[in-house]
Amino acid sequence: MTTIVESVGTVSAKRAPNRAWRKMKRNRSALVGLCIVLFFAILAVLAPLLPIPDPIATSWGAIRKAPSAAHWLGTDDLGRDVLSRMIWGAQASLMAGFFSVLIAIGIGVPFGLLAGYFGGWVDMVISRITDALLAMPFLITAIALAAFLGPSLTNAMIAIGLSAMPIFVRLTRGQVLAVKTEDYVEGARSVGLGHVDIMTRYILPNVFAPIIVQATLTVATAIIAEASLSFLGLGQQAPAPSWGSMLNVAKNFLSQAPWMAMWPGIAIFLVVIGFNLLGDGLRDALDPRES
Repeated sequence: MTTIVESVGTVSAKRAPNRAWRKMKRNRSALVGLCIVLFFAILAVLAPLLPIPDPIATSWGAIRKAPSAAHWLGTDDLGRDVLSRMIWGAQASLMAGFFSVLIAIGIGVPFGLLAGYFGGWVDMVISRITDALLAMPFLITAIALAAFLGPSLTNAMIAIGLSAMPIFVRLTRGQVLAVKTEDYVEGARSVGLGHVDIMTRYILPNVFAPIIVQATLTVATAIIAEASLSFLGLGQQAPAPSWGSMLNVAKNFLSQAPWMAMWPGIAIFLVVIGFNLLGDGLRDALDPRES
């Protein structure tokens, strides 16, 4: 009987990604979001190989030059090529988004799993701490943690990840509470499986779909948070490029060189829209109630 159940589960697991991809392909907005995300991800990965100027090389003869054939997106207050800094800045923004969410998932999901599975005083302690953290605004918490840890991109990612962690604790706990009463979980208990085996083999795989969706949406929030921290001087440090720090410099030259603020602002807008569209598409594709 156990072999039959596991075989059925394996076949279902293989069919689920195919069904989800078919639903994704029918969702045009999700495909647009995927294309936007892939475009910026490819730019970030290929930045060292692209024939673009050094993003930190200054040129005193090209200070605040308008877009031209030599500098497609213009130059900044130190004569640095804006296009080059935009492409290299994508590395910092996307890296901050992905690694911050990985930190949040790595801490939040295990605690949510424990709270939902065991209940009782374990659930009470974890839930009350989570409620207290959720009561504080996300960005304010990230700024406070980044200021405490010190200004750097690494510390900014840690601060954003810890600030986003309560969201995944709450989400995982709610999903586990719904799944742990299912018949296959009760069957696993009846054959004598331990708590760790039940949580990792039967509960976690069945609650991971909404976690993936939330992670995709949280990447967009993390990118905005990283840009905000860099704007305040708590993220990526000069002269390394970052979209947030580029906006911080550009605010002083809005009338003389508006392109300095326009391009990083557009980049942040497009990436955030891309991840939100992708997250909405994943939510519909992974929802078994949607045909």
